[in-house]
This record gives sequence, structure tokens and C-alpha cells, in this order.
Amino acid sequence: MREAGQEGAELQAVRLVREGDATVVRAEADASASGLTFRLEAPAADVRVLRWRWKVDRLPQGADASKKRADDAPARVYVTFRHDPARLGPIERAVYETARAIYGEAPPHASLMYVWDAAGPAGRSFWNPYTSRVRTIVVEGGRSRLGQWLAYERDIVADYRAAFGEDPPPVSGVAIMTDADNTGDNASAWFGDVSLEPK
Repeated sequence: MREAGQEGAELQAVRLVREGDATVVRAEADASASGLTFRLEAPAADVRVLRWRWKVDRLPQGADASKKRADDAPARVYVTFRHDPARLGPIERAVYETARAIYGEAPPHASLMYVWDAAGPAGRSFWNPYTSRVRTIVVEGGRSRLGQWLAYERDIVADYRAAFGEDPPPVSGVAIMTDADNTGDNASAWFGDVSLEPK
């Protein structure tokens, strides 16, 4: 990620650190959420392979990404897709246009969210408890691999089609996040080598 805007209640909790021979992002959340966003504009077919690695050393106690009251995760990687009015019904279009008027830009049309879910197990997929425009995909779960660097690769076009039943609009951004605001606990993670590449 070459350019990033910090988001979250504890901006100082996201920083670059040295880990062995690499520079990685260290993210911590103490009853809060911390993250980084990288905005881009690219056809999904041109950047369809998402790769990243992360390491988690603490899970927020009681977290479960499928439940609104406990929707925390030590590590999340989001891919957001550009707002497309042509794909929305009249009510959704009005909501998006209201958000554009308030915030200066429309929210993403949809997002894929890859998570380490404290409740586990890996392989689960479900709608985010707050919106049906975000599909949560659990790529790691539970405690068994805490403290290890783990690498992942996902085909975002295939994942989008499976989640939403259509081809994706252009990608509008990638984000990483660590959060423990709903449980009021704390969490920490490292992120490295996040990339979107052609297949």
C-alpha cells in the first residue's frame, strides 16, 4: 500500500514496525478499532488476486464476527467495490445519495471482508451483522495458530460472484483493520505484503 489514510478511534495504534527483515503494519485496539485504507480504482478482473499475510497474538474475548453485539476481530482485510447507481433499487439509491451528500462520497457498493474470527472455524461465510452489502469470509479462526505468520490468496472475482450472484463493479479500495470495540476487550495483529494483482 503506497498511500493510506488512517481511520479508527486510536490512530496511534496503527504503525509501521520492523519484523525480522521486513517492515509490516502493527495494529492494536483497546476497546476501539484501528485501520488503514488504500483507495484505488481498477476493474476487478485486472486485480482479481488478493494476497496478504498476517500474524495475530491476541483475540478479543467473546468476539464473534457473525453477531452484532460481538462483531470484533483481531484481523480483517477488506476489498471494497465502487458505488454503482445502476445496480441499486430506488430506496437503496436514495440511501447512497444521502450518504454522498453527508460525507462527500458514496459508500462502497459492496465489500468482501476476510477475517480471523475468534469464534472460528475457518471456511464459514455469512453476511455482516450490520449490512447485507458486506460478505464476511472467515479465513482463520480460533486460537490454534496464534503467534504465527500466515499467508493467504483469494480470487476476489470468484468470491464476489459467490457472495452477490453477479460480476463485481470496479474495486475502489483495500483496507486492513483490528477491532475490539463491541466486546470492550483488546486485540493486536501484524499485517504484511497486502497486494492486488492480475491472475
